[in-house]
Order: sequence, then C-alpha cells, then structure tokens
Amino acid sequence: MVRVLIADAMDPRAAAIFRERGIEVDEKPGLSADELTTIIGGYDGLAVRSSTRVTAAVLDAALPRLKVIGRAGIGVDTIDVPAASARGIVVMNTPFGNSITTAEHAIAMLFALAREIPAADASTQAGRWEKNRFMGIELSGKTLGLIGCGNIGSIVADRAQGLKMKVVAYDPFLSPERAVDLGVEKVELDELLARADFISLHTPLTDQTRGILSRGALAKAKPGVRIVNCARGGLIDEAALKEALERGHVAGAALDVFSQEPAKDNDLFGTPGLICTPHLGASTSEAQVNVAIQIAEQMSDYLLLGGITNAVNMPSLSAEEAPRLKPYMALAEKLGRLVGQVVGTEVRSVDVEVEGAAAELNIKPITGAVLAGLMGTYSDTVNMVNAPYLAKERGLDVREIRHDREGDYHTLLAVTVGTDHGERRVAGTLFGNRAPRLVDIFGIQVEAELAGQMIYIVNSDAPGFIGALGTALGRHQVNIATFNLGRRAAGGEAVALVAVDDPIGPKLADELARLPGVLQVVPLSF
Repeated sequence: MVRVLIADAMDPRAAAIFRERGIEVDEKPGLSADELTTIIGGYDGLAVRSSTRVTAAVLDAALPRLKVIGRAGIGVDTIDVPAASARGIVVMNTPFGNSITTAEHAIAMLFALAREIPAADASTQAGRWEKNRFMGIELSGKTLGLIGCGNIGSIVADRAQGLKMKVVAYDPFLSPERAVDLGVEKVELDELLARADFISLHTPLTDQTRGILSRGALAKAKPGVRIVNCARGGLIDEAALKEALERGHVAGAALDVFSQEPAKDNDLFGTPGLICTPHLGASTSEAQVNVAIQIAEQMSDYLLLGGITNAVNMPSLSAEEAPRLKPYMALAEKLGRLVGQVVGTEVRSVDVEVEGAAAELNIKPITGAVLAGLMGTYSDTVNMVNAPYLAKERGLDVREIRHDREGDYHTLLAVTVGTDHGERRVAGTLFGNRAPRLVDIFGIQVEAELAGQMIYIVNSDAPGFIGALGTALGRHQVNIATFNLGRRAAGGEAVALVAVDDPIGPKLADELARLPGVLQVVPLSF
C-alpha cells in the first residue's frame, strides 16, 4: 500500500485527493524533528509546507522507502534538496499556485503605505481622532517601479495600471516585446530608483539580487519613495533601510518578508513609517486550496504512474526515456550554466542544436535542461520543468535545431545565445556516451570537464601567462585541479578553463583580471 505523510497543516482537500487515488494518508502536523525522523521510514511520500524542516538526517531515516517530497508552495529552502537528490528522492513544488495572492498582498501594502492605514487605525482605536495627522497620497498618477517583472510582478503591473499608475520595470530577463505586451516601460535599475514614487520587489533571492536595495541604491532613490517587499527577505539592506526611514529619505516601507524569519526581534521594528506583516503573501484560503490540490495531484501521479511535474531536482520524463537522456541533460545543464555565468543577463534568444546520435532523442528535456542551467544562475526557483515557461514569459526566443549529419563527434550538443552584442556559442559532447565534455567555447576549441569551482579566463596568447596565473593562485593558497587551454591562433585570443579546489572571491578575481594580457575573468560554479 502506498502511504503519504502530510506533516504540516494543509487544506483537507489534499488528503481527500490522496484517498480518492487509493493512497493511504496520515495527517500529523506539528511533529518535532525527532518524531518525524522516527516515523518517516514508513512512508512513500512526504507533503509539507514551510514549517517542517527536511534535513539530511530525516532523509537518511526515510530510506529506502521515501520516493517523493512535495512542497505545497514555491520555496524549498526548508528541504535539503541536494541531499534528497543524492538519495534519489524527487522534490516537487507548486511554483505558480499563489501568484495572485502574493500580488494582491503587494497591492494592499501599497494602499496601506499611501494612506498610513495601520497607524491611523491604531490612533483611532486609541481614541485620539487625529484626522489632520494622517495626510496620505494618491496612487493614481504615481510611478510604480517593479524590481522583477515575472509571474507575480506582471500581475502587480496589471493591477497597478488599473489604479492609473505608471509602471516601470527593471528585470534583465524582460524582453522589449514582453514589456510592450504588459504595458510597462523597461528601464535600468538606476533609472527606476530615480523615477519611482513606489518600489515593489518581485525577484527571487540569489547572489545577484541579494541586497539589491543596498545603502547605495537607497541613496539613489527618489526622496520620499515608498518601498514594498513581499518577495524575499535579504533583498533589502535592513540597516540601511532603517537609516533612510529615520532620515525621511524613504517615506515608508511595507515588509512581508525579513532577512531572518520568524522575525520576532528585528532592529527595524518601531521605525517611523514602517508597516510589517508576518510573511502573509500566500495566506489566503484560495491559495491554500490551490497549492494543496496541486501538490496532492502531482505526488499521486508520481507515486502511481511515474509522472513527474514541477520537480526541482529532475525533469519531466517517461520511464523509458530517462536512462538514455540523463547524460545529455547533464551536459545540457552545464552548457546552459556556463553561458549564463559568462554572458550574464543579456540573453535575448537561445538556440539548442543537436547533431549525430543526439538528433535521435527527445529534445524537449534537453532544451529544458539548457534553460534551467542558463536561468538558474539568476533564479532560485527555476527547474527543468518550469524553465521553458519562464523563458517564454520573459520573451526569450527559444529554437530547437536538429542536424542529421554527423560531424567531428559521434554526438554533439551546441547552445547559441543571441545578445545585444552578437551571438555566443558553446558546444559539448559525451565521452563514452556518458561523460559530458566541453569541446568549443565561443569559437575556440577546448576539451574540458565542467565540474565544481572553475575560472574562465580570456587573455592574449603570450609567453609567461600560465606561470603568472599559477603564481597568483598560489599566493592565495588556491590549488589547481585541472588546467584546460585553447586559442584561436598563435599570439591571438586564448582561453583558460581552470578547475580549482576553492571558490574564487572578488578580491582574487580582480587580481587575476589585472594580470598582463588578461581580457576577462569569470568565476564559475557547476
């Protein structure tokens, strides 16, 4: 008998769906870590929300029976996904089940800021009747700056336009065509900061977006700006925001998320102009029903039929295709991640080409893996399932090209991205039909394994460069694991792909960039 444990409070329709599909289900919210560890080994599936932490210890206790973990919601930060992947456990989420709810909460925060509703409510209920104290502003005619204009941000844009606001958006993935469709003006971050009367954040928390509203960014913001964050804690420098509120440079801020949660003690609390809610973005009855239904249906399909939907650690695949496609998808994800890290956010189009033996395969999962690698550099919620949807939403032109010919390699996969500055192409193959290898990077032949921490260096081919590079790394106690070289011609442009045992920090990257003849240095992670 297939058994599922629901370990967090969830709409009862989830349990009903499991039972309708013939799955035995136990609802036990509020288990301690020890209690969960004790019983998890008796279940095939685990359904959670944000309260239950699924650690490596829990996963060890779950083996060998547990097959799938379902998160009713988008964030999987409470689940040790790498540990689950290593143990062969699928992790699923419901990335779009609460989009409208979160967007509406952001709009509610805009109104609360504009009319000082929480403070006015407290004052009135205290019997003070301070009518002249609370002089608000209208939303109509104001400029709303969206940092992030994906699924939720685009809904906020639509609602704001209904309020007669002008919407400008900063989103590296937002194409000009998509911006026109949404009726928003695409701008760079500095221009948004200078123009926006209100700023609302709708971007995931990544290395690129962490602290995007930094002390420097807040200083560039329009005086009197009001800020809403219903996305992720950590996007705003909270200490800098507190100072800006106290100075009056920021007229108000409404936060639903915080850098540390639960936020029971935060230095921001009590700051004039601050409105706080306890991470309520997804807290509506409709959203709770939607994500509960979705996760129960997804888990049931996997446990009973093998169907995989919205998995964060593997693509949608049939049982027959999976063994043959797995090494190709590993190669595809690495090529996409390489391009994403080197080219950055300028990508406007993506061509996925397969040649030789690869041309006989189902190309969709391969394309999904390329896009997941490419966009995963900038988003913590992209997977091989939702990456094509997100690419389409942002206006990326994605093409799949098959070549029946067989060239220099028995099988070849190439990824070409179009940018505002031209096309960039990388290609790879499989050694022994299973080991991914890079064979071409931006027109330069090179043979390299893409794994772990690496450094991509473009330099002018000249004697002494390798020695200078090795010396610089040695001074910082960074050990070289592998060293791969290629060049266009003697004395011309050359590239080095260096695998190292430790991550390369900004200080060392800057030092390497200053070596004679170096044109570009990009730390890579695979």
